[in-house]
Amino acid sequence: MIDSKIMETTKSILKDFGNTYFSDKGTLKRNKVIEDLDAYTPMLMKALLANQLLHDTYTESIVIDDKSVELFKLNQFIEMFTYKEYWQDSYTKFENKIGLTAGGKFIDETADVVLDFPFKDTVLKAGMTKEDQKEADEPFLHETIAKAEIDQLLEPKMFVNATKYDQEHLIGEVVDDFDNDNLIIKGNNLIALYSLKERYAGRVKLIYLDPPYNTKHDSFEYNDNYSRSAWLTFVKNRLEIAKSLLDSDGVVTVQIDDHEQAYLKVLMDSIFGELNFISTVVIKGGSGRQDSNNFAKTHEFILVYAKDINYFELNAKESEIDLSTFKKFDKSGKPYKTQLLRKWGNNDRREDRPNLYYPIEFEGKTYYPINSSGEDGRWRWEPSKVKKGIENGEIIAGTSKDGKPELYQKVFPDESGIKKTTFASLIENNLSDSYSGKGTRELNKLFGKSPFATPKSEIELKQLLDMFTAERDIVLDFFMGSATTQAVAMKMNRRFIGIEQMDYIKTVSVERLKKVIAGEQGGISKDVNWQGGGSFVYAELMEKNQGYLKDVQQAETTKELEDVVQRMIEGGADFDFRVDVEKVLQDPEYQAMVLADKKQLIVKVIDKNQLYYAYSDMDDRDVQELMSDSDIAFNKSFYGERDL
Repeated sequence: MIDSKIMETTKSILKDFGNTYFSDKGTLKRNKVIEDLDAYTPMLMKALLANQLLHDTYTESIVIDDKSVELFKLNQFIEMFTYKEYWQDSYTKFENKIGLTAGGKFIDETADVVLDFPFKDTVLKAGMTKEDQKEADEPFLHETIAKAEIDQLLEPKMFVNATKYDQEHLIGEVVDDFDNDNLIIKGNNLIALYSLKERYAGRVKLIYLDPPYNTKHDSFEYNDNYSRSAWLTFVKNRLEIAKSLLDSDGVVTVQIDDHEQAYLKVLMDSIFGELNFISTVVIKGGSGRQDSNNFAKTHEFILVYAKDINYFELNAKESEIDLSTFKKFDKSGKPYKTQLLRKWGNNDRREDRPNLYYPIEFEGKTYYPINSSGEDGRWRWEPSKVKKGIENGEIIAGTSKDGKPELYQKVFPDESGIKKTTFASLIENNLSDSYSGKGTRELNKLFGKSPFATPKSEIELKQLLDMFTAERDIVLDFFMGSATTQAVAMKMNRRFIGIEQMDYIKTVSVERLKKVIAGEQGGISKDVNWQGGGSFVYAELMEKNQGYLKDVQQAETTKELEDVVQRMIEGGADFDFRVDVEKVLQDPEYQAMVLADKKQLIVKVIDKNQLYYAYSDMDDRDVQELMSDSDIAFNKSFYGERDL
């Protein structure tokens, strides 16, 4: 840490230059200072070196050809501004932007900058709430200069308030152990995913995600307004840890609209590999929102990736073929039925496919593709295929109901007597119209009105689970929302994990699952003959600074805010290491701020690495005093009583 006396001395010298290095508001023009230092501007260098303290600290004498030469340690002096946070008593230091780098250092500290992919090597400590987005820049941690902070942020966290719900305990029962039950977690999903890693790595069969679409619309209950680079980093951080939870034959599906679909596809290619891409499913029935060019948003997309395509296998359904419709028999006794060689209907016109309009010579007669209205139609097959069909006896002559001569093709049943449903037909038949409005109607029945603008339907999730999972497989959704995924998983006898940060997890998500346990008959209940049952455990990440963060955001007066900050100081809350909060509170500029700006500043200086208590804090007696005996026992059970 640079001695505060050196900082104050430097500050005093720079202020002697008037507005050259300070703005009218007293903010340091660091770009200007560094530019002049790089240029060894004579007046500035003379003033700095004239001070004995700075001279002794930042100069070094070396001998060259028997002559003593004094060198100024320019880089070390500049680093005082960059990494030692010169403004220990000002909030302005938190306004730096991240994205441009020069040699791995912050961009606004040097003139030698390059454009680097924004945040590509960072962790985004994103909050999901709109308040997080409005009152604080989303904080990033760089993997190189903040490795220790990232490790601290992502280490397993403690759980509290573990409660089990089943048919006998619909109001919930406090539990002190975890026996691989279904799990619902309240807390930041990135942090929660890392807390799941040890127990669930390689065990999840399907991940379904409905993340923020980044459309900047207020219809979402969570933060839906990131810059694109921030949004991609937000998703990247979560998909990388989620991938480690997937089984080798697991599948990840992410639903999105066309605002970010193309970027998300490229991102997922890089994380899961292009060879593991299965399909982009197009779903009709988007929000119907019109863009600036008046194009309605009528479709959404589901990107589908295997963890390893070599292990991927679709759960294609099998059904018996109805042999009663095959009433004719060929010479060998094999049953068949006939199908008109050409399609009836006025839409099958000659001009649609002119290459399929041609005469067919068969048994001395000439046939043309005339449709049911007497107009030119088209044949079903290409000429070469027709010729082959005639030669092998697949095409036969017949007569229509009105006595007109027609050509027919023989259709034989599959030798196995079993018809398999393909991935393409499942998508076409079941998902194409499953989205529009159904999810809203399902929630309306459960709660009187839908708490969400565009919830996904149970039928959509059912088809995905049908395709990619079997009974008892684990399904993960860490943008849980209204718990559609978990409700469907419970009704289909799949195990599930859900994660949600927002407070509606208690009033909507958990309440919906309690209704499912009680046997509600909405959604897919009748299709799967749901009679109720099942269970899940609800637990919360143990809040540390997260609690203070909420209190700051909810403060309605300056006095309430001051009380919160004082409790934080007295309670040993963790602040950003770069700031002395008590000095900030005494700063006249801070004191002159309006309440909203003060709240924004305090939110910024709260250390986001310490939002929740780490499991490694379990041995701390002060922490144990904040927990119940059942909390302590549950954590030991969940983490397998591993060594702390």
